[in-house]
Amino acid sequence: MATSSTGDVDLTLTHHGEPITLTFAQDATIVDLSERVTSELSIPPSNQKFLISPKFGLLKPPFKDPTLPLSALQGKKINLMGSTTAEITSLNDSISKAAAPRRPGPLKAALPARNRDWKKVQEEAQYTFHTLRPLPYLPNPDRSLRFLERLRDDAGIKAAMRTHKFSVPLLTEMDPAMHTTHESRTLGLNRNQGEVIELRLRTDAYDGYRDYKTIRKTLCHELAHNVWGPHDRNFWELCKQIEREVERDDWTRGGHSVGSQEYAEGPGEEVYDHGGWTGGEFVLGSNGGGGETVVSSAGGTVQAGSLSRREILAKAAEERVKRARQAEESSRGSGEAPS
Repeated sequence: MATSSTGDVDLTLTHHGEPITLTFAQDATIVDLSERVTSELSIPPSNQKFLISPKFGLLKPPFKDPTLPLSALQGKKINLMGSTTAEITSLNDSISKAAAPRRPGPLKAALPARNRDWKKVQEEAQYTFHTLRPLPYLPNPDRSLRFLERLRDDAGIKAAMRTHKFSVPLLTEMDPAMHTTHESRTLGLNRNQGEVIELRLRTDAYDGYRDYKTIRKTLCHELAHNVWGPHDRNFWELCKQIEREVERDDWTRGGHSVGSQEYAEGPGEEVYDHGGWTGGEFVLGSNGGGGETVVSSAGGTVQAGSLSRREILAKAAEERVKRARQAEESSRGSGEAPS
């Protein structure tokens, strides 16, 4: 930030990796900055977070000191975290489409095939994450999709999903700017007792991805919330059981790569969440109190009562079984032995 020759204050923010310069009067305050971000960048105050270093740390509306002059921020690095109204609308539309009821056709009987466990194929098609959704407005969404695919296809996760008969319509990533305070950061959220699971794949600065085993452990934690909401004894017993099952059935072990990217297998970090699912309703982008972005059907984006979970899962299972059979028939037609 610099003071121009006219006495105005030029302030440079970084948002999604891009620098943005705004000019203010000499007596402008942090409230003026928030209002400009709202009007010019379409980021509502409830989504705004300013990470200012050194000294100031994380500031967000409503500010503890609304009279803080912008001139005091001269020479500071300012990172603006927050989603625009358009980005939130796009994500809500994606969630609505994933949860929209569909009319399934009749399930066809599986064709017998040598060395193929069709019962296992059908169970894996039914007990899985039926839709994977990276955040399209963050950098490299294709890499986030590969991360989500790796979690879905993890041998230990697949075995635990079958064992506990978990079917999750939507697995998506969480914006690191959301659910962050000085004291903690949320690594996962479970919406509507397993309708949607969000995972914090990226680092807080958007410049990388978190340790794979930490995210997998977070996923085990959120899957346990499909059954138990509060963090009571029942929840922790199931959570630890799922973690043991995933470790036991993960025949791959060790480090792995996804595409051309390597994801570290470090010691991990502590898993935080908000204690399970909220009553059966969600809408991203509304303010549910306490400064958090929560989900609520009050905005009309998703009406939980109108969802037909059975129809959604039956159609997804049918499609996965169909693809498996087509791959099997193609393999036999090309003269290859079935796997």
